[in-house]
Amino acid sequence: MRKSLLLSTILASIGAFLLVGGALLLVDPGAPKHEAIKTGGLAGGAIVALYALWLNDRRRKVEEARQELESQRIDHDRSRVADERFARAVELLGHETAQVRVGAMHALAGLAKSRVDYTQTVLDILCAYLRQPYRKAAGDPEEIELEVRLTSQRLIEDLLPRLEEKNPPIYDLNLTKAHLEFMDLSYRQVGDLYMRVAHFEDSNSFHHMKVHGHFYVTEATMTGRFHMHHTEVVGRGWFSRFKAGGLAIFTETKFLGETKFANSEWAEVKADGCTFAVEADLPEAWRN
Repeated sequence: MRKSLLLSTILASIGAFLLVGGALLLVDPGAPKHEAIKTGGLAGGAIVALYALWLNDRRRKVEEARQELESQRIDHDRSRVADERFARAVELLGHETAQVRVGAMHALAGLAKSRVDYTQTVLDILCAYLRQPYRKAAGDPEEIELEVRLTSQRLIEDLLPRLEEKNPPIYDLNLTKAHLEFMDLSYRQVGDLYMRVAHFEDSNSFHHMKVHGHFYVTEATMTGRFHMHHTEVVGRGWFSRFKAGGLAIFTETKFLGETKFANSEWAEVKADGCTFAVEADLPEAWRN
């Protein structure tokens, strides 16, 4: 096709040369012949130039299409490799050796950082690990399991956007029935934070946070300290049947949605400056 088009262009160029040059000689027979030849040559050359521009544009489009296909192939290969890494890491979370499980968690976290579309899924998996049945007992192999669980907590914390970030992606955490010890989500942003029927041991920090969704700790139990000061909860704050056996700190925290404390128990509360956009039926420990 290209040879046919090139031949047509050459013929058109010759035709333009003869047509323009001949027309000038017919219109003005006394004009110098070299001027007619020059003008005819320019007309013919213009057609060749137009063909060259078209050919360059065609080559550019072909090259762009080739690069787009190559880019798609590379993205496909990366996605395939990422999916394989993800599947292998998830499989290793069930390994009997603690070090292997820790390595699998770090692999998942690394994948979530390099490919944002994996982040919520990885957070869900790390949370699911913490929701597995666990009972702490000193001096037995469970202490090793505690280190694995602490690793999972730290990786969850690291994947959440920091408080100062503007318009970050928002992720949800489901820690229902989880055993949490030294959990620290301070200075982080989260969507929904569900910790129903969870057990909080030692000290857990949820201060200087922004919870864009709901905060649920219904039927949870707490020993040690529960730090939730200088935090903003946009959605509902549910503390129904929450049993707090240690110090709970809510200084300067803002609850912007409906808040419930029905049948909750509190050993000691510090809540100076804590505000509620919707009137809450506060337990006696909160009113003192």
